[in-house]
Amino acid sequence: MSKKEIVNDVGMMLLGNILLAIGVAFFIVPNDILSGGVAGIAVAVAPIVPINVNDIITILTISLFLIGGAFLGRNFMIKSALSSILYPVLVHVFGLIAAKYTITTDPILASIYAGVFVGGGLGFVFRTGASTGGMDIPPLIIHKYTNIPVSRLVLITDALTVLLGMSIHGIEPALIGLISVYVSSLMVEKTMLLGMAEAQNVMIISDHTDTIIEQIYEQLDRGATIVNAKGAYTREDRYMIMVVILKKQLPLLTRIIEHVDPSAFMIVNNVNEVHGEGFTYNG
Repeated sequence: MSKKEIVNDVGMMLLGNILLAIGVAFFIVPNDILSGGVAGIAVAVAPIVPINVNDIITILTISLFLIGGAFLGRNFMIKSALSSILYPVLVHVFGLIAAKYTITTDPILASIYAGVFVGGGLGFVFRTGASTGGMDIPPLIIHKYTNIPVSRLVLITDALTVLLGMSIHGIEPALIGLISVYVSSLMVEKTMLLGMAEAQNVMIISDHTDTIIEQIYEQLDRGATIVNAKGAYTREDRYMIMVVILKKQLPLLTRIIEHVDPSAFMIVNNVNEVHGEGFTYNG
């Protein structure tokens, strides 16, 4: 790993932990929001455990960090060590500030902003391949063995955390907490894809392949790939064009195809991530 990559990872981990700690200290803990993560568990079990909420967060964070090291390896443990130490410290520091300055007492508003800060923070940390040492570790472990998207696993884990809170606090606080869980899940996904162009993969079957490709080059400035295909019914050999375009370019591509060959067959798929010239910020 180059020096630039190390600096970039450390910067993203620092930013991620700051955002996460702000969400916990200013919104979750003061308003008893039953969100996901260790903060949600801490708030949920606080009434039945004679320990301060911030101390519960510290204990859970360190414990889960050690579990993550056992399943995800030495490299993960090294990367996550900074977050596992920094996160509890930042929660305590921001907690002292939050005790003096209240941002909101509206539980719904607090739940929304908690999801924004927590999800954004987790997303930045996940981008480095590390963890905060909290409840994001179980999703990362499951993802390693199943390849289920991390954002989806975080949503499931957080939902189970809210159910735990519901069994102690009741239904209404849990319903408010689900708002935070949903917003957090969206923010994790959006943050992890930050910097990636929104793209679509288009498959085109036409009798005017050459003309369509020429128009794609001239009007869209995109490359294309010709794929050999065969009709299942006719058994005729055909050419299929595959092209990846920016989402905003789809209307123009549609007009091109309608003009060149109105009877062309077109399939459009959303693309979650694209690497390469013309799409990523390194292109």
